[in-house]
Amino acid sequence: MRHAFLKGLGVVVLGVASAGARASGDPGEAEFRALYRELVETNTTLSSGSCTRAAEAMGARLREAGLPASDVEVIAPPDRPRDGALVALLRGSDARLKPLMLLAHIDVVEARREDWARDPFTLVEEDGFFYARGAADDKAMAAALTDSLVRYRQEGYVPRRGIKLALTCGEETPDTFNSVRWLLQTRPDVLDAAFVINEGAGGELDADGKPVALQVQAGEKVYQDFRLGLANSGGHSSRPKKENAIVQMSAALVRLGAYRFPIAVNPAVRAYFEAQAGQASPEVAADIRAVLADPADEAAALRLWDVNPGWNGMLRTTCIPSMVEGGHAPNAQPQKVTANVNCRILPGVPVDTVQATLARVLDDPSIGIEPVGEIGQSTVPPPLDAGMLAPVREVAEGIWPGVAIVPTMTTGGTDGRFLNAAGIPTYGVSGMFHDAEGSHAHGLDERIRVQSLLDGRRFLYALVRRYADSGWAPGGQAATPAP
Repeated sequence: MRHAFLKGLGVVVLGVASAGARASGDPGEAEFRALYRELVETNTTLSSGSCTRAAEAMGARLREAGLPASDVEVIAPPDRPRDGALVALLRGSDARLKPLMLLAHIDVVEARREDWARDPFTLVEEDGFFYARGAADDKAMAAALTDSLVRYRQEGYVPRRGIKLALTCGEETPDTFNSVRWLLQTRPDVLDAAFVINEGAGGELDADGKPVALQVQAGEKVYQDFRLGLANSGGHSSRPKKENAIVQMSAALVRLGAYRFPIAVNPAVRAYFEAQAGQASPEVAADIRAVLADPADEAAALRLWDVNPGWNGMLRTTCIPSMVEGGHAPNAQPQKVTANVNCRILPGVPVDTVQATLARVLDDPSIGIEPVGEIGQSTVPPPLDAGMLAPVREVAEGIWPGVAIVPTMTTGGTDGRFLNAAGIPTYGVSGMFHDAEGSHAHGLDERIRVQSLLDGRRFLYALVRRYADSGWAPGGQAATPAP
């Protein structure tokens, strides 16, 4: 889930190597391309696909590489046999250390052939891009992580800390089923890990295709919808009453639209904006520093909102009306009006606190407010210390010399929200760069640059080895001494 964080800065970062840094003929590249194609071309939509089929295919590749069958498992609920997840383990030399987990979801958003320029379930390489549903979100990372485990096993590599791979289902449709949530409830041992590498952050290319910044994500906002409801007795439109449900709801939504939740800057967001201030124009940099001051400058925040709408979402909880429905006939007073308010809540802020704020801002006790679906889980962002960031810098420098490392917080959502809530620190880092147009994830003609995919493969392969051998764990925990 990419963040267009440098859009609007109007700067060119110097000292960054050309995007052509990838060495040609990386080991096993042909095999990786075949694995990636197989995964992408396996339909894993909720309506007609099967995550289980994809999980079994990736599991077969791991077993062919020499991973014991006892360490490769496809797990699906008995009542949802197509929603299987793959969990595999490359055992480490120090059994006292919890494994590092590599997480990627293999389900994809629906795609209709008639809407796409190409068949969404046939991988097409064209003009330096791969096109297909899931080509980026999230089968690019799933393929790269599976490939890493294959290569580790084939090379006879034994990490100090075990490496666990989890390819899961339902990230795109969690209200129907989500295997991370289900496994935490039914098989928590399967997902137990010291920390997790997940989606949630990529990299940004400038207008010339050069890597500008590589993100490391720590923490994400909580997704929560609220349903607003208002009813009255209605009546004939020729005899209008003083109270009109549509007008009444509209007035309340106008109050909501004018309200801004307070700015709250957590460590990841502060580090993110500090990095931007060092690269921005003087005017934008001054506004960034004013927002990071105590107290934060609200006027500066409003100006930054115009520069990049995503920045406002990083600074505060946001709640917007996203759907409204009301009335039952063109010649009648409305009897009922409902509205959906979509909130993206900062980490650590309870959902019920936001609901209470909505009630206060709407300022109409006749409007009912109730959360929709499962209540979002509030989490605390995992720490971004040197043990986490130093390996990223070291590996990135070898592939994209001079690229900036930028901590960030996801304003969307990933399966990391379930793991962080369960006390398993989860970070987003992929090493896969996008231009300003992005990957078209969830949209038409989803894509990823071929070079970005291959560079991301190189990056993750090397990064995971560093983490697995370092013994580092989040939160300043001392590594268990090797025997």
